[in-house]
Amino acid sequence: MQIEGSVIVCDSIDGKGIRILKNAGLTVEYLPEITNQELISKVKEFDVIVVRSRTKITKEVIEKAERAKIIARVGVGLDNIDTNEAQKNNIEVINAGEASVNAVSELVLGFMLSLSRNIPIANNATKNGKWIKKDLLGVELKGKYLGIIGLGKIGRNVARLARGLRMNLIGYDVIPIDKSFVQEVSLITADLKTLVESSDFITCHVPFTEQTKHLIDKEMLSRMKNDAFLINTSRGEVIDEEALVDCLRNRRIGGAALDVYEVEPPTNKELLELDNLVCTPHIAAQTKEGQELASAVIGEKIIQRLLERQRE
Repeated sequence: MQIEGSVIVCDSIDGKGIRILKNAGLTVEYLPEITNQELISKVKEFDVIVVRSRTKITKEVIEKAERAKIIARVGVGLDNIDTNEAQKNNIEVINAGEASVNAVSELVLGFMLSLSRNIPIANNATKNGKWIKKDLLGVELKGKYLGIIGLGKIGRNVARLARGLRMNLIGYDVIPIDKSFVQEVSLITADLKTLVESSDFITCHVPFTEQTKHLIDKEMLSRMKNDAFLINTSRGEVIDEEALVDCLRNRRIGGAALDVYEVEPPTNKELLELDNLVCTPHIAAQTKEGQELASAVIGEKIIQRLLERQRE
């Protein structure tokens, strides 16, 4: 069944989703470098708006989106979309959260190995002619306690992967954690303070909301073990960056790894110059497989929702 309608794709996405939309009869305009001002002047022409994380779907954009029925996020987080304004205007917001689960989870494991075995420091030293083997005593992941903050799809997948490395798991979530999953991975459930105090590694997997802003603040950082490691692949605002800089500079914890920042790209030079911090440029979902799947999932979801609307 062919569907009438027009779609604007505002960010770079894998071509699979675009082909799915076109094959269904939709007109697709691919503008991966469009600015927000350009979008405001053009958005009234489209039934569906597709974005990743670069494009901000603000109140101003939504007010001009006279025909829009769907805003589709090729990824997980919706903090670049004014969801309240979309709801007021009867625009449905969908995402492809399931598509990046494995990619993000694997990066978390990569961060744990990088931190525990000093891989970035070892790499830089060796390439610069410094043989500092004796200075690079690492730790093993086996038997360590991994604290997982947020047990959604990604948090649960991280738990399963870490269990394969014979780590012990502590979990915290504001939503009750499924008992069958707790049994599956031998998860110890705890409040946030207990998790922070007990874990050798802490990884954050929560969305950015008013409740999660600076969830890991100065007080929480002070509760961490002095040799523990902190990992964040969720949203930068979940951690108080200034408090983390102070904590790392004074060697109060073992180290940290960040894929997300309060400002992106990060501008905090003090943060970026720390030798006990591993940094990546928001690449957690950036795998060939993950991007292809996210694009395809969104394409199929858009078609499904438009067909459902036609039947209503």
